[in-house]
Amino acid sequence: MDEVVYDRAGRGEPLVLIHGIGHRRQAWAPVFPLLTPHRDVIAVDLPGFGESPEPSGGYGIEPALVMFKELFTDLGLGRPHVAGNSLGGLLSLALGQAGLVRSVTALSPAGLWNRRQKMYAIATLKAHRALAQRTPPHVVRRIAATASGRRALTGMIVGRPELQTPDAVVEDARALATAPGFEPTAAQSRGDFRFTGPVTGVPVTIAWAGRDRILARPRVADLRKVAPDGVFRLLPGCGHVPMNDDPDLVARVLLEGSR
Repeated sequence: MDEVVYDRAGRGEPLVLIHGIGHRRQAWAPVFPLLTPHRDVIAVDLPGFGESPEPSGGYGIEPALVMFKELFTDLGLGRPHVAGNSLGGLLSLALGQAGLVRSVTALSPAGLWNRRQKMYAIATLKAHRALAQRTPPHVVRRIAATASGRRALTGMIVGRPELQTPDAVVEDARALATAPGFEPTAAQSRGDFRFTGPVTGVPVTIAWAGRDRILARPRVADLRKVAPDGVFRLLPGCGHVPMNDDPDLVARVLLEGSR
């Protein structure tokens, strides 16, 4: 299989963590140590993001399912628990629908949108990538040195930018600017793409960030169509990428979802 870079630590049942578009496995760093006493945690860099090279089989849900199935086998995970944010949430739901995992926790998952919401989300993320590509790293570092600067840089993505470290903001901007998988992944959303499920036969938790400025929160009735037996949670005070906004809350949601 293609090389996939990951961090692994902890004990207990395996829990695979999947980041969003333009991000990297370090997005889970705030919750990682809260999970490892209870789970065997594997945080991956998706192919074409972070340190993982581009995939030989192309981008999209189906190639990702093949990659994860091979990864689970290579790591001896069987059917692990899986949790994901944004794109990672969409992939987690798809893994659950395919019967490849034993539970799914999706944080503000992509794909549960209408056409207008999808266009807004993709355009906003593309604008952030363009800004990251145009801004020299030393300028990003200077701006990120202050709480107000971090709000200006990441306020659309996270709910509490002041809690981020300057180093994390700089590295996240670099990862967003340089990820070769960004454009081909974003292109997968063309047309009327929408994940409709249903995901059945495994426990599903869908948790939506209360301050999500990227993806609009669907109605419970629409979530019920995607996960008929799902548990639906709200993450108060959290932005689209919630792990740094409230690590304790997010860790609890992941642990409860992966029981």
